[in-house]
Amino acid sequence: MMGPSHALSGAATWLAGSWALDHFADYHQSPLAIAVGTAVCAGGALFPDLDLSGKVTRNQGGATVARTFGVVSLFIAEVIEKISLGVYTATKLSKDPFRNNGHRTLTHTLPFTVLVGWGTTALCAHYGKWAVIGILFFMIGLALRGLFDEWAKRAGWVIVTLVSLGAAYFTYLNLPGDRGYPMIGLAVGVGCFMHIMGDIITSAGVPILWPIPIGRRMWRMIGIPNSIAVEVGGKIEVLVVRGALTVISLLSTAGLLAPAVLRRFNINL
Repeated sequence: MMGPSHALSGAATWLAGSWALDHFADYHQSPLAIAVGTAVCAGGALFPDLDLSGKVTRNQGGATVARTFGVVSLFIAEVIEKISLGVYTATKLSKDPFRNNGHRTLTHTLPFTVLVGWGTTALCAHYGKWAVIGILFFMIGLALRGLFDEWAKRAGWVIVTLVSLGAAYFTYLNLPGDRGYPMIGLAVGVGCFMHIMGDIITSAGVPILWPIPIGRRMWRMIGIPNSIAVEVGGKIEVLVVRGALTVISLLSTAGLLAPAVLRRFNINL
């Protein structure tokens, strides 16, 4: 799927999950915590596509996410793409095809999702709010690039970077400093997982079963049949998938806000 769809899937999943926890498990979060989790999950849902690099010296090409912070993010994407290709080449079996790029390999696997989620949690637990501000800056930037794609294109990477930095610093100032923030790691992991689920319904598929070999292939792409696969950038993705995710997001937000609104209404009566 395209970047905006991935980002929206992360946001919708986190909002729906927050509503479910609030409604069924009596797990309440502050509005700031919900907003942070939603932004981080949306950013995490774009993170796996950092394995699609572009032309670093020209600040061109690459995936949506790779252009978030200009040449800096393009360079990061180039590094991740080469690492992914290296892992693919080192672990491929006889029936795995030759590849000259690492897109839809390592970063589109469940082990990577778990590693990124665990690593984010470990950073927050060890370094506290200093790690949080860096993670928020990066993930909020990715979320802005995905959720507000047309605005981000017009504004340019400098504005996106400044807005991300401002939002991250504001959040940093308003978060308590005596916690490890495991929910941030969970949000990143859930976002990466939703990215994989989004790509698995396209014709190309993802190597979700890696590193379990199937036959003489280590990197077998798993997806739904081409006859019912979602065309990347097609009408089904843009109208149906994004429309459904938008409805889920709006209904979940309404469900989260409704109790506070009703309490205020009763008080005013």
